[in-house]
Amino acid sequence: MSKTIGIITGSLRKNSFSGSIAEYVKNHAPAGVVFKTIDISQLPLYNQDYDGADPEEYTTFRNEVLTLDGVLFITPEHNRSIPAALKNALDVGSRPYGKNVWNGKPGAVISQSPGGIGGFGANHHLRQVLAFLNVLTLAQPEAYIGSYHTLIDENGSLSNADTKAFLDSFLSSFISWMEKVS
Repeated sequence: MSKTIGIITGSLRKNSFSGSIAEYVKNHAPAGVVFKTIDISQLPLYNQDYDGADPEEYTTFRNEVLTLDGVLFITPEHNRSIPAALKNALDVGSRPYGKNVWNGKPGAVISQSPGGIGGFGANHHLRQVLAFLNVLTLAQPEAYIGSYHTLIDENGSLSNADTKAFLDSFLSSFISWMEKVS
């Protein structure tokens, strides 16, 4: 049976490191798995005043998430936390109250940064929010990719063999775990 896993990247920047990892993941999906990029760049800031009269972007996003078998979050770290765009997407998907599209979905987190600790703060802040939203988040292995700028080629594509092997192993673990919890 085929699984569709959404990829949500925390960075909106063109040619972002998170986007580079997402491209690698999409191009190296295990058999029977399709990774689909979910765009969060056009979501208006969540405002409870919209509940019941949601912007079209909210409805489209929520419906897209509902169709997914799981979600892979790939994020940079902004000021030791998650980017505002990613937090907004999580908020949009969790509202209105009682209609949380994240509820019970398997998820995993990859964080990256040009710094040495690989987005540790963002990874753990994201996990805290996902726990509240009842996203069943893969506990192990954890994925922190530091000094990402040294692992890519001149086109921004992942070129480091060890990092590719790590990501392949991480994805394999995530897929195997998803099969157990789904």
